[in-house]
Amino acid sequence: MASPVAAAPEGQLDALFLPFVQGELALPAAARVLFLRARGGYRMREWAGPGWLCEQGFKPFADDLERAGFTVGEPTAGDRYDRVLMLPPRQREEARAVFARAAHHASPGGCVLAAVPNAEGAKSAEADFARLFGSVRSLSKHKCRVFWAAVGDRMDHELLDQWIVSDEPRRTADGYLSRPGLFSWDRIDPASALLAAHLPVDLRGRLADLGAGYGYLSAQAIARCPAVTSVDLYEAQARALGPAQANLDEAITASGRKMDTRVLWHDVTRGLPHRYDAIVSNPPFHQGRADLPELGRAFITAAAAALHPGGRLWMVANRHLPYEATLDSCFAQVRTVATQDGFKVIEAVLA
Repeated sequence: MASPVAAAPEGQLDALFLPFVQGELALPAAARVLFLRARGGYRMREWAGPGWLCEQGFKPFADDLERAGFTVGEPTAGDRYDRVLMLPPRQREEARAVFARAAHHASPGGCVLAAVPNAEGAKSAEADFARLFGSVRSLSKHKCRVFWAAVGDRMDHELLDQWIVSDEPRRTADGYLSRPGLFSWDRIDPASALLAAHLPVDLRGRLADLGAGYGYLSAQAIARCPAVTSVDLYEAQARALGPAQANLDEAITASGRKMDTRVLWHDVTRGLPHRYDAIVSNPPFHQGRADLPELGRAFITAAAAALHPGGRLWMVANRHLPYEATLDSCFAQVRTVATQDGFKVIEAVLA
């Protein structure tokens, strides 16, 4: 199954490499380069060398980089690089943590640079960048801004220490462990809450949670469905896996039951490696600002292929999303259980 991945942000990548293209910065062929939140594209094919390490925590993007021949992984704590490139996220606390990680992994006298679309907070991101690194230079292209700085004495080390921990998991007001930048990271998503409220007590056997985030639906299924015997949580965002495992462990302890669980870094749209009696999901329908309703349809298709005969899919979606044709083609029975606040809860049963 092909993965419906958002196209590489070519304009943003072009802006990121502009200082090298224009000769504002040197990029020696032998330079060690770390690219945080990396994406592939024509500029990467043009500039990337054997000393480059691409860090990407979103599974479809990581797979895309590997298929293009780039080295994907995480730097160790002591690794230092001559150049650190980054495509910061929109969430500000998460972006600050990325800036701090870039500073941590840059060699003394090395250079860090970032590119941000104007419509996604380039001005505030550059201001934060300047607070951390001191003297900053910048250029604009393709409605994006690229800014860079040398790592030296002007860096604010106190701020560095604060920002390096700003991305650590923390408790939400609802008691779940989460972290900035995850979907609905600091509050329970109302669509997921609606689905949880309608989960039937007779769900049983092996259950999977697709696109599970920090594990709210899995935890709710454990609490509400006493006949569930195991839970596999599938999530494409690696940053969610630690909080999700912790939330699952706490839910199992609270239930007083023994249960097998797995938290899997996985692109659901490529199919599932195991079979299940029941599946729950609040499937995504966008990546960043790109609307991709085919993501939800791919989740439905993957769920149908992974269920045992008679297996049940319980999902929630925005009411306007056109999933019914896909559901009808994959399942023997489909019914809308509830509609509320612009969302719909659907049960689909396999033949």
